[in-house]
Amino acid sequence: MASASSTPLSISSSSSLVDAKASRQSAVASPQCVSLPTLPPPPVHPQNRPWKATAYCRKIARNVMTMATGEAPAEVASTELPEIVKTVQEAWDKVEDKYAVSSLAVAGGVALWGSAGLISAIDRLPLIPGVFEIVGIGYTGWFAYKNLVFKPDREALIAKIKDTYKEVIGSS
Repeated sequence: MASASSTPLSISSSSSLVDAKASRQSAVASPQCVSLPTLPPPPVHPQNRPWKATAYCRKIARNVMTMATGEAPAEVASTELPEIVKTVQEAWDKVEDKYAVSSLAVAGGVALWGSAGLISAIDRLPLIPGVFEIVGIGYTGWFAYKNLVFKPDREALIAKIKDTYKEVIGSS
């Protein structure tokens, strides 16, 4: 890191430099020397983000190319949207009540954020996470034994899942 109290650099126009000490002493006394101002130290950023500078330079390059040619660059103009984005855009265009869907999406995000905070708070309690883990392992074992071990139970579970799916989606 450069210090703020550094002396200005000087360049001597003399062509005979023999000793570094002598050149410094003669440079200060010589009327032919040019002194350069000192630069301030570079700003200290909390995080080093070279990707931000790279993205900014690419953006400037695209803008210069666009201004020079009058059209969008080839790499930007020829990119196609992925299939899932097209599907989402088509589905969004079919939605009649966009306000309600947006409100539900925001409410779902807030609920997810709140539940993550609640789980994090419970996880910091001293004894409760271990008890919840034991209860979860016990319930998983019970569910597997009750529904997955024997073939008739598996078939009943699959039929129940299919019926629930049909009720939710609706059969047409």
